[in-house]
Amino acid sequence: MVGITKLFPGVVANDSVTFEAAAGEVHALLGENGAGKTTLSNILTGLYRPDAGEIELYGEAVRFHSPRDAIDAGIGMVHQHFRLVEPFSVAENVVLGDHRGEGGRAILRPAATERRVDELSRRYGLAVNPKARIWQLSIGEQQRVEILKALYREARVLIMDEPTAVLTPQEAEGLFATLRAMADEGKTVIFISHKLHEVKAVADRVTVLRGGRTVATVAAADATARSLASLMVGREIEVVRPLERARSLADVQALEVDGLTVAGDRGETAVRDVSFAIREGEIVGVAGVAGNGQRELAEALSGMRDIEAGSVRVGGRLLRGGDPREAILAGVAHVPEDRLGTGLAPSLSVTSNVVMKTYRRRSLSHGPLLALRRMREVAVRIVRRYDVKTPGTETPVRNLSGGNLQKLILGREFEDDPLVLVVAQPTRGLDVGAIETVHSYLRDAAAKGVGILLMSEDLDEIRALADRILVVYEGEIAGELHAGAASIEEIGLLMAGGAGE
Repeated sequence: MVGITKLFPGVVANDSVTFEAAAGEVHALLGENGAGKTTLSNILTGLYRPDAGEIELYGEAVRFHSPRDAIDAGIGMVHQHFRLVEPFSVAENVVLGDHRGEGGRAILRPAATERRVDELSRRYGLAVNPKARIWQLSIGEQQRVEILKALYREARVLIMDEPTAVLTPQEAEGLFATLRAMADEGKTVIFISHKLHEVKAVADRVTVLRGGRTVATVAAADATARSLASLMVGREIEVVRPLERARSLADVQALEVDGLTVAGDRGETAVRDVSFAIREGEIVGVAGVAGNGQRELAEALSGMRDIEAGSVRVGGRLLRGGDPREAILAGVAHVPEDRLGTGLAPSLSVTSNVVMKTYRRRSLSHGPLLALRRMREVAVRIVRRYDVKTPGTETPVRNLSGGNLQKLILGREFEDDPLVLVVAQPTRGLDVGAIETVHSYLRDAAAKGVGILLMSEDLDEIRALADRILVVYEGEIAGELHAGAASIEEIGLLMAGGAGE
């Protein structure tokens, strides 16, 4: 890709970007949120057309007018959020949309398709049953189906967008082996990730974008996580550092959970007889593959979901399940994993979102009338204190970047000096600069005595921030580990349902 420029109203997403990947290599693409990675990928896959520049594929200039053109040229992409039809089988999803055949029409031959999918899965170590329905598969298996879709279409260039966000460590290692096998066959893999250690582990070369421009292409073997992070943000930055384990913790329990059982959205038991406690100033991490009860646990603790059995106490106060206001009054703060869908009201202003939990207070309202000036003062204070980048406090929050959304939610939740903070996926999709900021906020809150329950699929994040780690599997606590001594392998085994040692 040579001199690629893409303009949107008021934004230069790609500014004369040059990106070159060789046949037979895994090439990592790094950059902060807003650096232009997604736009560049969308141009390469035919979703966008560049305003300037050209694309060459194996030495020949190409122009893509649609995603179909890119697919036909041998370019495939596995998106961070999968594009699968859950009621369909693996083989049906793989062949879906494939127009190859006589006269350009797809010829459906189920048995032949299943044999071809089975052959590809064995060849690349992507074990999956071609006849299984998507809803029956784990997240890791669903990702394999997405890769098989691209391989079935004979993709020569495969773009992987944050491919390990939903995988156990063992599954991630298996994925890396698959990517290396593809590269060994002469295919090109473009690997987009925020996890710098993964880039070091699997990539041959790394291209870094900053502010919509290419700033460097380096050999992965010659780079360090710190040097790559510095290239991404344009300054020296501290990569996640371990928590100071020697710090003393209070003996006072901030949160006590005893025999908690919670139902899921379909009536199934999502959290089963879970018991644990968090002391004031302690960070307890919850590790597990997505879908093992983490969301239901967080919602039960914050009053958003009914409790079927067991009890929750905050500062010794027994909470009634299914009552968010009572949880708030007891001192529970909640940062949900779905920032815009659950944590914020996208179409409302920064000010309205900041006071969403406190507008009934006398300082912010008089009977049915809101004190708008005081509300704006609160919003301005939080925006300044947490360095939220926004055109103004009346801006709809949907216009903010992911990092600024997260800082806004954290600022709102910390405003009331909570006893307990339940935070889920605090840095998912954030760049290294925003990650550093969010981590500092969590450390500061713990230092002030807040008990924190940290749910994250990033094991490095949990090991760096937590004092203890609870591993969940199928709604139960599969094991409890001391964060300072826990290994990735040990956590991964427990996440996969293994007994561990």
